[in-house]
Formats: sequence, structure tokens, C-alpha cells
Amino acid sequence: MKSINLLFILIFIILVSCESKTNKLELNPSWYNVAFLITDGVYNTELTAPFDIFQHTQFRRGIKAMNVFTVSNTSELVKTFEGIRVKPDFNFLKENLPHIDILVVPSAEHHMTSDLKNIDLINFIKKMDKSTKYITSHCDGAFMLAQAGILDGRYSTTFPSDIGNYKKMFPNLMVKDNVVFVHDGKYITSAGGARSFDAALYLIEIMYGDSMARSIAKGLVIDWDLDKVPHFKK
Repeated sequence: MKSINLLFILIFIILVSCESKTNKLELNPSWYNVAFLITDGVYNTELTAPFDIFQHTQFRRGIKAMNVFTVSNTSELVKTFEGIRVKPDFNFLKENLPHIDILVVPSAEHHMTSDLKNIDLINFIKKMDKSTKYITSHCDGAFMLAQAGILDGRYSTTFPSDIGNYKKMFPNLMVKDNVVFVHDGKYITSAGGARSFDAALYLIEIMYGDSMARSIAKGLVIDWDLDKVPHFKK
């Protein structure tokens, strides 16, 4: 009986080990690493729009493409505002993260309320600010960047109908409205929604050039022309 129990235990260990290896995220070490910070209530579009744009660099030749993955303060499933469940690739509280070149903060339901009081999230953003090449936010993700203090002395924007609250909560910030996105230094903040595609394509353009941005846009049936997108660059 003991030998049978030991056999079952051994089989279980082997299965768990195989599953762990199968689910392990493989990153190309020669590519940029782009991390998406997700929490419960993250909005689908602000997550998937830039994710799609950046992931499509992997299908273009002759460039340093992008690894794209999600990070969170939990290992549990994150439920988007619209109900999709996402398993974070990394729990930054428990796992060693690869070097992150670009941090993306998509908007989430509680980014104007309880998430602003989450010390783990705010400290993570502050930490990433020290080593990333770019930090981008979409919609109310800008509130998280502002709370972390990294937008002090910078121009930024957020979701159009939340501009008033943004100015009230962070009165010392320089805020732009009536634009799709703002680029100041290494920070790109966008109005969010479907215009998240524009902000992501803009980052592609400044990193890889206009022709690459147009190529990726075409692959997603987007008519890309930066001159036609209301934006502000310092």
C-alpha cells in the first residue's frame, strides 16, 4: 500500500513539474521586454490595444521586436471590467522579473480610488521608473503614474471625462486636454479607449520609424497617419 501511495505521489510531482514547464513564459533575450501592469477591473481595450500593437513587432523582420507579458501583485486570475479572466505572467511581489524596458499601465476600474492607496502598486511603478526606457498609460492609468509622483513637472493627459478629477486630485500637474496622447520625456499618457491604438502606434513610430508603424497598423486594418492624430509632444 505504501509503495502505491509513493507511486501516486511521484506521478503527481512529475505532472506538476511538466505543467510548470509547459506554462513557463519564454522570452527572447535579444528583444525588448514590455510589461503590462494589470489589476482587477482592468479595461479590455486599454490592455489589448497596445498589447496587440507591440506583439505584432514579432512578425516583422530586421528589428529588435518586443516580448509582451503581464505583471500583477497577485498570482490569481485577474478579472477585467468586462469579465475576461487573465492569468498574470508574473507576480512582482513573489517572483524575480526580467528587466523591463517598457511599462504599460492600462486603465482599471479602481485607478481613481482604492488602487491609488495600494502601496505595492505605487512602489512598483516608482521602481520601474528608475530603469525603464518608456512608461505609458492609457485612460485612467495616468492617475497611477501621477500618484507615484513620476509625472511631476511633466505634461500628461487622461480619459476626457476624467480630466476634471485629474486636475483636482493632482493640481500641480501640467495637464493637456483635447488630445489623444501626450509625450513628455519617456512618458506617454493617452486618452485611452480605442485611441489606445494610436498611442501604441506612436511609440512604434518613434522606436522603429514611420514605415514600421504603418506596416503594423495595416496588419490590424488601422489607417495610421500621425499628422492626423491630435497629440502633444514636449
